[in-house]
Amino acid sequence: MQRLLALLLFCLSMCTLGTARADTPWWQADWKYRKPITVDAGPNGAALGGNLGRTPVLVRLHTGNFAFDGVADGGSDIRFIGADGRTVLNHQVEQYDASLGMALIWVDVPAISGTAPQTLWMYYGNAGAPAAGNGQRVFDPDYSAVYHFAEGNEPRDTTAYVNHPSGPFKAADGAIIGRGAQLAGQPLHLPGSPSLAITANGAMTVSAWIKPAQLGPDQAVYSRREGDNVLIIGLDNGVPYVRVNQQRSQPVPALAAGQWAHLAVTASDGAVVLYVGGREATRIEASLPALAGEALLGADVAPAAGATAAVAMAQPFLGDIDEVRVSKVARPATQLLADASAQGAESRLVAFGEDEQSAGVSHFGFILKAMPVDAWVVVAMLGLMLLLSWAIMITKSRYFGIVAKANEAFTVQYRKVTGAPVASLQALERTGTLAPQIRESSTLWRLYRIAMEEMDGRGSHHHGLTAAAITSIRASMDAEVTRETERMSKRMNWLSTTIEGAPYIGLFGTVIGIMLVFVVAAMAGAVDINSVAPGMAAALLCTAAGLGVAIPALFGYNWLASRAEAIAADMSVFVDEFTARLAEEFDRSAPAAVARPVQA
Repeated sequence: MQRLLALLLFCLSMCTLGTARADTPWWQADWKYRKPITVDAGPNGAALGGNLGRTPVLVRLHTGNFAFDGVADGGSDIRFIGADGRTVLNHQVEQYDASLGMALIWVDVPAISGTAPQTLWMYYGNAGAPAAGNGQRVFDPDYSAVYHFAEGNEPRDTTAYVNHPSGPFKAADGAIIGRGAQLAGQPLHLPGSPSLAITANGAMTVSAWIKPAQLGPDQAVYSRREGDNVLIIGLDNGVPYVRVNQQRSQPVPALAAGQWAHLAVTASDGAVVLYVGGREATRIEASLPALAGEALLGADVAPAAGATAAVAMAQPFLGDIDEVRVSKVARPATQLLADASAQGAESRLVAFGEDEQSAGVSHFGFILKAMPVDAWVVVAMLGLMLLLSWAIMITKSRYFGIVAKANEAFTVQYRKVTGAPVASLQALERTGTLAPQIRESSTLWRLYRIAMEEMDGRGSHHHGLTAAAITSIRASMDAEVTRETERMSKRMNWLSTTIEGAPYIGLFGTVIGIMLVFVVAAMAGAVDINSVAPGMAAALLCTAAGLGVAIPALFGYNWLASRAEAIAADMSVFVDEFTARLAEEFDRSAPAAVARPVQA
């Protein structure tokens, strides 16, 4: 039994060490591979100079950083997990082509620190996993339109507002992010929907990557007109500008033809700011007018028929455009800098590590790795209860076994002196022929010694015993039976407490774990089966652990209780038999018993 307890303690310690040494837990066993992706906005990375909130980050895979082996068709099995190893991040696959060794994936990162890098995990290698990419979940609701131009012949709005553009579309391969749109005098029309409408003095952000093919005077990249209200973002011989009615921004350095550049305009609090390459280039003190009509990409909106334009109509933009975004809010400068510095071919915001392969950990192992700290506290408490209950059961089992064997040996000796004086066993003790096992461990021998000491004190060997004396001796023996029963039941109450309490402690851990799972999932904005399942399984493990502690304790308690009852019954039977022999042998009205030889 001691060896069994030592083995149990050793296994528990090894499990604890294995858990303590585990790195970022593997998300799910069905995914064979994962790749670490470090997002660093600090001085050693993109150097954005501040923290970012929820941000769609472009993950650009190519043969230089990814082998494209073991991935399901179209990248449908790709999943992105947060730095905690559990939170599933929304993503959108803009383009995936394993034959060309190229993939463009947008990942919704809940927050980016401006000082400390964080590691995300890209999992793949599960052929049976369904596609989970969804662009509507990647971009927050303040984006009213996002155009990747990667859909083929008909560009689509990625957001849930479905502001799909119309008009002639010609794809431009080899754009800054996969495929873009080629503008050659025929614009794309953005609908005049409520989600794209601008209120007077309202806020907005428009951003896009552009590559001018021919530089000319007053070329409109984005424009809106409604009566005398005008909003134009354009190039004047390569010089970016923004116009709000009669106000136009001051000149800034010109863009070069044939090169990609990131332009963005924000409006809020009476200021319209133009950003070039993610940094503020110029601003005008003006508020936006109300604009509810359609907007154009690549040309200016023509004035209404018969109306005299307060601002001359701009020329069409000639060149390529990609990743156009329209927001209802003024995006912070750090986010625009992140877009400009991270979406190009040379991104310092995202870095890739070496791929890792699952070591064949069982599903139970993944559950252990997904357990939060609160669950480990509950499991540690249950582990302590398990060790104590098993220690009690093993100790009690050893004690009851020794007592049972000693009582059996005593019974054999006692039967041998049947018919002889009751003091015959004392002679065996004095001569040293009584087995040490009986003297040290037999509860029946202790009863016998108590009775003989009572008799010696009364001189019963010479004068006999009265009925009152025999009753007194029986009372002393009964007292020893009671004391021995108390010794046998000592610490048995801990087993009953374990049986009743362990399941409730495990259930408590499960309830707390489930509460935390839903809170974390809601905070991360990802309430789906992949994000909550590992945490739920880990929480339920607390209940399983509680039952695992209580069930063996229940079986052990019942078995030990039956052993204790058997020993107590043997002692009660012996008391009855012995007092009967006393009455027979030492009754003063009866002749003394004749001794016979004692068999050793």
